[in-house]
Amino acid sequence: MDRTARDELEREIRRRVEASDLAGATTAALRGYGPEVLRFLLGLHDEGAASEVFSVFGEGLWRGIGAFDWASTFRSFAFGVARRASLRYRRDQGRRARREIPLEGYEALSGIEEQVRSQTLSFLKSDRRSRFAEIRAALEPADRALLMLRIDQQLAWNECVRALHESDVPLDEISVKREAARLRKRFQLLKDALLERGRKEGLVASSRDR
Repeated sequence: MDRTARDELEREIRRRVEASDLAGATTAALRGYGPEVLRFLLGLHDEGAASEVFSVFGEGLWRGIGAFDWASTFRSFAFGVARRASLRYRRDQGRRARREIPLEGYEALSGIEEQVRSQTLSFLKSDRRSRFAEIRAALEPADRALLMLRIDQQLAWNECVRALHESDVPLDEISVKREAARLRKRFQLLKDALLERGRKEGLVASSRDR
């Protein structure tokens, strides 16, 4: 999705929320951001677990969309919901984190969620994973999440902070700036380590070979 389409999606979601059309807003968010969120989750979990977490993510969007304050982009909010769903899943040691009782009002949207999931998984299965992706998959989940949000999804640093924030309580601006500085340093260390690994495996030319 290019920047123009993303901006229009953000406006559409906000228009629907402000019109109290929460089902329409959630549908737009799932259709628009669902595929990239699922790709993000597939970088953190195997396919079965990612599908489970994606279901939790959909319900989390439905619960939180009406209270979203637009202090950041909805996209970074969506990745934050997905990240926290992933963490809860890991803390539960893979046990299903989804509510056993259907979330009121969400049943009609579960079909949209399933459609996005099946279409995205079908598309991704036609893609070959690069060796770099395999190397990245060996990293700790928090480091993988940072790399995917910054490189694959191209989130700004303040959006990365909000997406990776583990609490539902929002951060103040000073905390966001402080955490963004920390993430930049961590990102640089990770990038350098991946490049060095790539050089050792012949995936990246060393400086003396150029």
